[in-house]
Amino acid sequence: MHSLSRSLFRIFRPFDCYANSQSTLRGAPSEPSEMAEAALVNAELLEWPKKDKRRLLHAVYRVGDLDRTIKFYTECFGMKLLRKRDVPEEKYSNAFLGYDLEESHFVMELTHNYGVSSYDIGTGFGHFTIATQDVYKMVEDIKAKGGTVTREPGPVKGGTTVIAFVKDPDGYIFELIQRGATPEPLCQVMLRVGDLERAIKFYEKALGMKLLRKVDKPEYKHSLAMMGYAEENETTVLKLTYKYGVTEYTKGNAYAQVAISTDDVCKSGEVVELVIEELGGKITRQPGPLPGINTKITSFLDPDGWKTVLVDNEDFLKELQ
Repeated sequence: MHSLSRSLFRIFRPFDCYANSQSTLRGAPSEPSEMAEAALVNAELLEWPKKDKRRLLHAVYRVGDLDRTIKFYTECFGMKLLRKRDVPEEKYSNAFLGYDLEESHFVMELTHNYGVSSYDIGTGFGHFTIATQDVYKMVEDIKAKGGTVTREPGPVKGGTTVIAFVKDPDGYIFELIQRGATPEPLCQVMLRVGDLERAIKFYEKALGMKLLRKVDKPEYKHSLAMMGYAEENETTVLKLTYKYGVTEYTKGNAYAQVAISTDDVCKSGEVVELVIEELGGKITRQPGPLPGINTKITSFLDPDGWKTVLVDNEDFLKELQ
């Protein structure tokens, strides 16, 4: 079925969010008036992400030794352990770390699966970025505690911004960037993509993000786009990076996803479906409540295979209580 026909077909059936609808499906509209109405509904639906209340909640990734990583992040990066939970029936543990409360700030969700001591990070995941007022001092502290520095602190080539790169115990790379006081020290998640223009369009249309900055660096043979919901110095952003001539990357099994808040998981899921039909991607979980905790979510892969989970705002806050 043509993508337009699939879109029209979905618009003319009720969206079954919790698998309890008794409605019947209707076929794709055939009359010009019906097609015009469906196109209008699609256009209105695509405006929803711009009106929604959204922010990046956390990044989820796997580690081989939870206590070791907690120690490294708290001692070397100055993060706080916000909460920790063990789920023996599912054979995993979680720890949430960051610089402020989860209710209002981006945090790291570390996952340890029982019996698994290492993971493959792959070639697609780039790094996390931490903003600090003194990169040199942070690097000194990391070295003193036995951390691995992969790029010594200093200005970027051809610029004045001071950066450094360090590696955590599981091999994840962290960029340290020198900035003034910021409300969101965990400021970037860098992912590599095979088509930058397609990725920008996807995150704008499916997730309502803004293109904050786009930079082409021919001397390094790559381009990048900063995508987010507020300015770079105010919030966490996605740093999408395209390396000239590279269209595919390995994902490994270490980095999992980012989570983003929404006021309406069902409507947001419909938008994602529409955009996936146009640009590619895959729904991995239809909108609905998670068993046991009833937090409503939906999840999907972008055209490059990066996973995002949309989480109901109210349910997320209840989960933290």
